[in-house]
Amino acid sequence: MKAIQQVDRFKALDTCHQQIHQQLAELADLLERLDNDSDSPHTRQKAKTIEAFFSEVARAHHAEEEKMVFPDLLLSSNAELVQAVQTLQQDHRWIEQNWLELAPMLRAIAQGEDWVDMAELKHTIEVFVSLCHDHIVLEESLIYPEAKARLADELASRARRLGQQSQ
Repeated sequence: MKAIQQVDRFKALDTCHQQIHQQLAELADLLERLDNDSDSPHTRQKAKTIEAFFSEVARAHHAEEEKMVFPDLLLSSNAELVQAVQTLQQDHRWIEQNWLELAPMLRAIAQGEDWVDMAELKHTIEVFVSLCHDHIVLEESLIYPEAKARLADELASRARRLGQQSQ
């Protein structure tokens, strides 16, 4: 049962990556809108939605990865794999630090406040988007496939054991 739950969690993690990509695109679009239309209700709502997503969903996503995906991979004898996981853990800290700078600016825009320095906002968004994209590429190209392969091996092993026990 636990393994089936892990398969479902991977589906949820994959879906969340798609949502993160979508919200990163929305963030880039917001940045363009701010040049022309910084105080419209649509712009304020977009800032509010993006801030809520990254403050809640994306943070929970990272916590789930730290809990479900990374621990087994850190026990690997493959030094390159362990290094990649450690890099992702560091990324989570950097993304969080960057988010702590970005979130108040998005909240201010959402509330119609005008104290946000647009040059600083642009730079912070560019860093955040770059960090998130690079992070997801490493997860999807190496970490998730490895974790999924290990899970598939575990499920196959369990099925063989169950098959042998029923004979």
